[in-house]
Order: sequence, then structure tokens, then C-alpha cells
Amino acid sequence: MNNNPIGVYDSGFGGLSVWRELYRALPEESIIYLGDGKNCPYGSLSEEKIRSLAVKSVEELLARGCKMIVVACNTATAAAIKHLRATFPDIPIVGLEPAVKPACQRTRSGVVGVIATERSLKSEKFLATLAKYGQGVNVIKSVGQGFVEAVERNAENSPQTEEIVREVVEPIVSQGADMLVLGCTHYPFLRDVIAKVIGERNVEIIDSGEAVEKRVESLLEEYDLRAEQGHRAEYEFVSFADGDYVQRLRCKAFAE
Repeated sequence: MNNNPIGVYDSGFGGLSVWRELYRALPEESIIYLGDGKNCPYGSLSEEKIRSLAVKSVEELLARGCKMIVVACNTATAAAIKHLRATFPDIPIVGLEPAVKPACQRTRSGVVGVIATERSLKSEKFLATLAKYGQGVNVIKSVGQGFVEAVERNAENSPQTEEIVREVVEPIVSQGADMLVLGCTHYPFLRDVIAKVIGERNVEIIDSGEAVEKRVESLLEEYDLRAEQGHRAEYEFVSFADGDYVQRLRCKAFAE
């Protein structure tokens, strides 16, 4: 048993979609969420810079006593997860990847759409997963241009955001995709507007949040890290940006 918090890290608001999964499924586990904020978005940064920021973030979370780290950022996972595990070998570190496997297994039309950052779509892990499970499936890959910025501005429901979402989603659905993978943790915050663009067409939207929660739960058991039964969980939010950003993180985490 271990009542120390789980550390969750992302470039900004996006990883709160994973935070919510952990919050709902593991009510006795304390969580510290670190949303960089200062350097978001990561898509245009070099791999070296992303690795440096990831190490800095994990160091901050470990200094606060975290017993496990969840890299709740697809771009940071693609660029830095191997480096993080080599740098911090004594702590469980969970990464993300787009939910390509279940999408390819469940498609009925044989067409799957994957929306992610350019770095994630080019990552070794993504390409290996695609090669393994995407045989015989037409996987349409697209960059969610402007998606992260819209979420960071709290502009999910604006007409401008609907337009940029439509420009990405409509061509995918028009080609017959019946599975749409959200391959960045910011993107689930756009689920409602994505669903609006899809309309009545039979397309299932999936992301990695639930799978990550199951992996965290498994590792808590494996390493005997679960909080004690009845432990009163605490939630903390930190950032490399200013105090206003931290308050926005907290508000967005608990917003319905």
C-alpha cells in the first residue's frame, strides 16, 4: 500500500482527459497534475527539447512524492518515453499511443481515421502498431491542425473551432471511416464538436483514456502501490506557466 500521489504530465490541458479517467475510476488515489502550459503546444518543438521538458516535468513530480508517472501526452510519449524510462528506471512510467489496435479490430467498413499530431503519426511506436494491426485496413491519417490551440483557449464550442474540426474530420468520414481515433489527449475535449460534424453517420469515436486507466490500475497492483482503502484522495495542479494557468487547469478538470 502507498498513499503517495500518481503524477500525470502533459504539455497543457490535454492530459486532463486522462486525469478524469483516473479520477473517476480510482477515487482513493491522490493525483498531481502537471500541465506545462509555458511551452504548449509541443508539436513544433524538436525531439531534444521535448525530452528535456519531459525530464524536467518528471523530476518535478518525483520531488513532490509521486509513486507513478503517467505521460498523458501523445507527442511527449512518442519523443521521450524510452528516454524517461531509462532515466528513471525505479518508477513505473505509463505512456500513450493512439488507439489504432482496437479501431482496426472493430472497423466494419475497413476504413479507420486517426487524428493526431504530426510527430505522433511519424513515431516508431505508432508505425509499428499500424504495421501489426492495420493490414487490410485503410487507415487515413490526419493532423489535427489548430485543435490543441482551440482547447488551450477554452474555445471548444466556437464557430471557428467547428470550422477547423470540420476541415479535418469531414474528408475522413466522407471516405467511409466508421472508426475515428483521437490520437492526442487534447482532442477528447473536442468530442462534442466532432460528433456534431459527423452528424447521423455511423462513426465511433475512440481515444486512449480508458486503456491508460486500466494500465495504471494494473501497475498499481503489480507494484503494490494502491492507496489504502478509505484513503481520502487529494488533487493538486501545477504548471510552468503562471498562477492563472494553474487555476484554469483546476477549473477544466472538474468542469462537466
